[in-house]
Amino acid sequence: MTTGTFLFLAFIVVQRLGELVIARRNTARLMARGAYEVGAGHYPFMVALHSAWVLALLVFGWNQPLHMGWLAFYAVLQVFRVWILGTLGARWTTRIIVLDEPLVVRGPFRFIPHPNYTLVVLEIIAAPMVLGMTWVAVVFTVLNAAMLYHRIGVEDGALRGTGRHAAGPARR
Repeated sequence: MTTGTFLFLAFIVVQRLGELVIARRNTARLMARGAYEVGAGHYPFMVALHSAWVLALLVFGWNQPLHMGWLAFYAVLQVFRVWILGTLGARWTTRIIVLDEPLVVRGPFRFIPHPNYTLVVLEIIAAPMVLGMTWVAVVFTVLNAAMLYHRIGVEDGALRGTGRHAAGPARR
């Protein structure tokens, strides 16, 4: 394993674990403010999918050289990540948490409806490509697309207050 490959993979692992800590803290704070979760049933599958993606990067990518063009693209995506997380602040979480407050409409949310999902789609492609693993990018892009198809439907329905997933404590 080269130092560059080690640092790249370590960054992904530390970043993902750090995000879980932040998400757990933010979720608890939102729930304490009266928010509620929808779509919890699919959450373990999403965690398993993302864990398998990271595991595939580690198992199949540890001995791969870095492709600098893809690495540069991945670095740009991290700037996008900081913009998204900075815009959402304490409202960012990995779960679908509904809070009876206006939606965030500033930052990247002015331009695209689901910037965090857009970012993750691009990362699921870019990170394996940094290591030259096209097959990992393709397999996990297809699996993630199926997950997002379901998840975005659940989230949009909950935020609009419609659909089978919209019933929160105040709406029952």
